[in-house]
Amino acid sequence: MTQIISLFAVFLTIFLFGMTVMRLGLNTASKQKLKVLLLRYTDKTWKSFLLGILITAVIQSSSAVMVIVIGLVAAQLMNFRQSIGIILGANIGTTISTEIITFEIDQLILPFLIIGFIMIFQSKNWSFCCGSALFGLGCMFVAMNGFEALAGPITQLEWVQHLLQLTNKHILYGLGLGTTMTAVIQSSTATTAIIMSLMHENILSLTSGIAIMLGANVGTCVTAMIASIGTIHEAKLVAFAHTWINIIGVFLFLPFLNLFSNFVILLTHLPDVQIAHASVLFNVISSLLLLPCAGLLAAIITKLHGERMVKL
Repeated sequence: MTQIISLFAVFLTIFLFGMTVMRLGLNTASKQKLKVLLLRYTDKTWKSFLLGILITAVIQSSSAVMVIVIGLVAAQLMNFRQSIGIILGANIGTTISTEIITFEIDQLILPFLIIGFIMIFQSKNWSFCCGSALFGLGCMFVAMNGFEALAGPITQLEWVQHLLQLTNKHILYGLGLGTTMTAVIQSSTATTAIIMSLMHENILSLTSGIAIMLGANVGTCVTAMIASIGTIHEAKLVAFAHTWINIIGVFLFLPFLNLFSNFVILLTHLPDVQIAHASVLFNVISSLLLLPCAGLLAAIITKLHGERMVKL
C-alpha cells in the first residue's frame, strides 16, 4: 500500500510541476500585458467576463488570475464590482486544461519533453515560453498515464473501495471529496485529472465523477481566500465572491445532476472525455446564468460581508 501511495504522490507531483512549468511559460509571455488588460477592459461586466476567459485560457490558472485581481483591488486600482465578470470568465477559461489532456498524443510526449527542455535553455524569451509550455504539457501527460496505470491497484485498497462506494451512492460524499482534494493540492485541474483517470478505468460512475468535479470548483476557492488575508476589505470581498459564485453554481446543478449526466453521455462514449466536457458545460452554463446578475451578486456579497469587514 505504501508503494502505491508513494507512486501516486510522485505522479501528482509531476502533474503539478508540469502545470506550474506550463503556466510559467505562458505567464512569462503575457505578464506584461495582463494588468494593463485588466485595468483597461473592465469598465463593463461583459468586457471583464470575456477578458477573464481570455486571460485564464492563456495562463491556465483561475487561481493565479484571482490572486492578480485581489492584488489590483487591494492596491485600489480596480473596484470589487469590476471583479465579478472576471471571476465568471475565469471559471470558463480554466476548463481548457482538462480538454487538452483528453487528447491521445502519447507518441508526442517524449518529443514534447526533449524539445521543450532544449528550448527552455535558449536565450530568446519566446523560446523559453514555448519550451516551458511544451515541457510542462509533456509532464502532465506523463502523470496522466501514471494515474491511469495506478487506478486499478489503488482501488484494490480497502479504504479506497469504501470511499468510492460511498461516492457512487451519495452525491454529497463526491462533493466533499472533490472540495477536500482540491483544497489540499490547490488545483481543481489536478483533481479533475485524477477523476478522469478513474473514469477511464470505469471505476467511478459518471454522476459521481461529476459530483467530485463540482466539489473541486468549490475547493479551488481556498487559494483566493488565502491570498486575501491581510488585504483591505474590498479585496476580501473578491475572495468571498469567488467562493459564493462557485457554491451557487454547484447548487444550481445538483437537482439536475442525473439529467446533466445523461446529456453528457450523448456527447461522447469515452468516460474521461465525458468529465472534461461536463466541466466545460458546468462552468459555461453557470457563468452565463449568473452574468446578468453580476450587479445583484456584488450588492448581496457586500451586504453579507462588507460592513463586517469594514469594522475589522
